Amino acid sequence: MDRRTTLSKMFGQHVSDKKVATAPAPAATAVLSGLAPYMGAFEFEQAAHLLRRTTFGPTYQQIKDAVNDGLDATLQKLLEDRPLPDGPLNHRYENDPEVPIGEIWANKIYQPQPLRNEIRNYRRQSLNAWNVELLRKSGVSIIEKMTLFWHNHYVTANINDPNYTYNYITTLRENALGNVRELAKIMTVNPSMLRYLNGRENSRVAPNENYARELLELFTIGKGPVAGPGDYTNYTEDDVVAMAKVLTGWRDVGYFNMNPDIPMPFGRYVNNRHDTGDKTLSYRFDNQVIPNMGADEYKHLIDIIFSKDECARFICRKLYRWFVYYVITDEIEQDVIEPMAQVMIANDYEIKPALDALLRSEHFFDMLSIGPMIKNPIDFVFSVLNIFEVEYNDANLEAYYRLQLRTVGQPLEQMQMVPFNPPSVAGWKAYYQEPGFYRVWISSATLPPRMNFSNQMLGEGVGQGANRAAIDVLKFTASIDDPFDPNHLIDEFAKILYPQPIPQGQKDLLKSILLPGLPDFEWTVEYGDYVNNPDDEEIAASVADKLKNLLTAMLSMPEFYLS
Repeated sequence: MDRRTTLSKMFGQHVSDKKVATAPAPAATAVLSGLAPYMGAFEFEQAAHLLRRTTFGPTYQQIKDAVNDGLDATLQKLLEDRPLPDGPLNHRYENDPEVPIGEIWANKIYQPQPLRNEIRNYRRQSLNAWNVELLRKSGVSIIEKMTLFWHNHYVTANINDPNYTYNYITTLRENALGNVRELAKIMTVNPSMLRYLNGRENSRVAPNENYARELLELFTIGKGPVAGPGDYTNYTEDDVVAMAKVLTGWRDVGYFNMNPDIPMPFGRYVNNRHDTGDKTLSYRFDNQVIPNMGADEYKHLIDIIFSKDECARFICRKLYRWFVYYVITDEIEQDVIEPMAQVMIANDYEIKPALDALLRSEHFFDMLSIGPMIKNPIDFVFSVLNIFEVEYNDANLEAYYRLQLRTVGQPLEQMQMVPFNPPSVAGWKAYYQEPGFYRVWISSATLPPRMNFSNQMLGEGVGQGANRAAIDVLKFTASIDDPFDPNHLIDEFAKILYPQPIPQGQKDLLKSILLPGLPDFEWTVEYGDYVNNPDDEEIAASVADKLKNLLTAMLSMPEFYLS
């Protein structure tokens, strides 16, 4: 069964309370194209595909701009470095002596109890709202998509100190497009990681193997097929034991910090906790002996691990599943993963050249690579918010931050993808659990919240009174080229919302929702009346209701759940 047949069977054919016919499933076809540069047309469909996979919900204008700019310029813009954003603000708490309302709280000290818990709670809310804001305003840049990729790769969770979490996610954002090997070094002594995977408890008298095991299995080289007892092809159990000793001696500093002389959380090396003996690695790492190197020993270890080309292949497979598809056949391994890994190795593990090669490849723009990915919940939610350019009233800082949380926080929890809280050290199951992969996002528990979210945003929205976020269907429609023609309107909506063209039968049914039993000119006349009388509330409401009915159906179709 091919990709689209699988998704069609999974979703069924229901559109809200109506049925819209789906296109016949194409014959099963393998994606045989490779990493050679794509030389075909870069038109709306291709530009939309590139931006859907690398950003969170591209707008109609951003897609058109990408078409005008061309593939090279668009990739250059996507991969540009950006300055770090300003930190999150104290949005409501009046009793923090270090941070007045409206100022940045990141890396500021705590107070003794009972204020400590109150400060932690407002900062945690602020951090989550700030993260929502960054995703809403990320624009044409891959940085936020890559920050989430690394969050799913170097997982930490349940870190109760918001200063730690801010430090962690900022480190990932700062290095999102940097050097893969150097990021491994940075994360090894990151205070959140030291706490999450017990690195802070790893000492010469009581070695803790948790981080050493995940460093190999999940973060750098991967297991590979089991080759024998305690031998996983890429490393052995003896390597885990030896590497745990290499990593001894590190503690995190700054947890719920009340010392103004400690500017931020960091990892501290404590020499008398470090195993100073020689550590001998297995034949998988050429039986190398690591002598005592003190605080720099972990860096030397990571250099040894990354001397193995399998590290590049392992990272490239994870990037492939993040940006392209979860199935990696022998042909894809040979024609995409291996050449991409060689690009990474040739560039000393800088990630940009490898990303550029993948995202401009024939394989990426192959027709069968466009549309088979089920959007993860974060992608889905921000597809609704960003495509429709949903506006937030920011006149009141507390109300603005709370609205960010109401709009996104609860829906993501219901859809089972909460930032800063992946379910395990392996990340979200959609990117590693066979055979389901992305399909785990859709279940009887998670599908209704998706539909409820899009319906709510097309209805009254989220919030209270004037402080409410909702889709403005009239504003969205006005941004479309020639919204007076109902056929063109539906065509353009479909191009924005869906990764693949829909058949004429679906378009006809959608038009019957917009214009039930009426000829095309009725829409042209009614929409023209609205444009000529925008302040007439009765006309505006009538047009808006028709558009809401149309978009409710379109956002309920299986195609909108795909990227």
